[in-house]
Amino acid sequence: MPVNSHVTLPLWVLAVLALLAALGAVDRLLLPGVRWFLRRRVNVVLDEIGKRLHLEIRPFTLTKRQVLIDRLMYDPKVLEAAGANAIERGIPREVVMADVERYAREIVPAFNAYAYFRMGYWIARRTASLLYRVRVGFTDEEGLSRTDPRSTVVFVMNHRSNMDYVLVAYLAATRTALSYAVGEWARIWPLQTLVRTMGAYFIRRDSKDPLYRLVLERYVAMATEGGVVQAIYPEGGLTKDGALRAPRLGLLDYMTRSFDPEGDRDIVFIPVGINYDRTLEDRSQVLALEPKAARRGAGYAAATFLGFLARNLLLMLRGRWYRFGYACVNFGSPLSMRAYSREHGIDLRALPREERFLEMEKLASSLMRSVGRVVPVLPVSLVATVLLRFPEGGCSELELKAEVLRVIGELSGAGAHIYIPRADQDYAVTVGLRMLTLRKLVSEKDGLYSPLPEELPLLRYYANSIRHLLPTAEREPPA
Repeated sequence: MPVNSHVTLPLWVLAVLALLAALGAVDRLLLPGVRWFLRRRVNVVLDEIGKRLHLEIRPFTLTKRQVLIDRLMYDPKVLEAAGANAIERGIPREVVMADVERYAREIVPAFNAYAYFRMGYWIARRTASLLYRVRVGFTDEEGLSRTDPRSTVVFVMNHRSNMDYVLVAYLAATRTALSYAVGEWARIWPLQTLVRTMGAYFIRRDSKDPLYRLVLERYVAMATEGGVVQAIYPEGGLTKDGALRAPRLGLLDYMTRSFDPEGDRDIVFIPVGINYDRTLEDRSQVLALEPKAARRGAGYAAATFLGFLARNLLLMLRGRWYRFGYACVNFGSPLSMRAYSREHGIDLRALPREERFLEMEKLASSLMRSVGRVVPVLPVSLVATVLLRFPEGGCSELELKAEVLRVIGELSGAGAHIYIPRADQDYAVTVGLRMLTLRKLVSEKDGLYSPLPEELPLLRYYANSIRHLLPTAEREPPA
């Protein structure tokens, strides 16, 4: 071939070669620098927050996700169960292990400290403050300060709204990073990526697959043994009538089944009570109680949400929008699993399944009572409680305030934690009544306020949030 000859290439081949060269340059030159930069930012955040967090971020939380997935897949109990499952189903063990890997990837989070304490905290704070007047009502600071920092801390909460995740993560961010168990509702793109990055793990609440349940159990046990700070809702789902629900034992059992009362690491449960003047899901939850109510699909839910959003944006533009009242969180006194085990003379590791579940029911009930005691009493729940005592004839504002003050006295005597805005009881009644009248749950005629008959279920929903705090004789409104 002559020295000065030319090679002609089609334009598309040149484009492909240029693209491959660009990808190679990015992979060899740009990506290592980006990874170094991101690692540096994460380390800066960890160093900064490590100086102010009461409960440090554990090494388990910072372990690479793939490493945790491998540890979970090759956990001896998981391997044993996978082998038994393969024999029972008459299929190759590799097929079962593929299922195990799928479950592990579904469950294990991908915590990122920068995303949690920079992006997540900012989003949570902005969202919560936009929608509510956020308050921390009561905190047992003395009890929390006595908590051994080496303990596995578990925040045990009532579940009123999906805003609970945002609210508590925002308020607890000055102390620690929380790992939540999140239901399948959040497994949509891109929400699931954000949720995983924030350290949450997904669970199938009603799965009947024993292999899946074992993989989930082993992950929760590993996280608990690793000292990961967690947050759980023993009720297992949102309250539908506003009252506290009976606890479910699954996650609590997974956490404590292997607990050694004489071991190095204690488990400390911190009861958290949450309440709102308005929950975003109130009507859908109340509707779910009606057995004859038509069940709406995802399209209807999306249309309802968009309509709700449009109405509130319109009110904002008109300058007539109010936030959804107060959202309050109380942090109660810690309960040590080590002290509980010694007091009751139990070691859950040594108990047969039936006896262990009986003990778990006692523990769960005790924790839910502790949560119930610290549920905040807010203006709307107070006013709703009193209005239900005047279902027909109505009452004047003066009568309403007098009855609310009497109920406040009863609740205070029972040890309830009441949030009074501006420390002004008269203002608290005004705020609660305004919220209910703006929502057209209560009508005013000739100076008398009375609940609208069709809205009584919604008023009961809010009254039920504090019903358990009232003296027994006062829990039910007069017929």
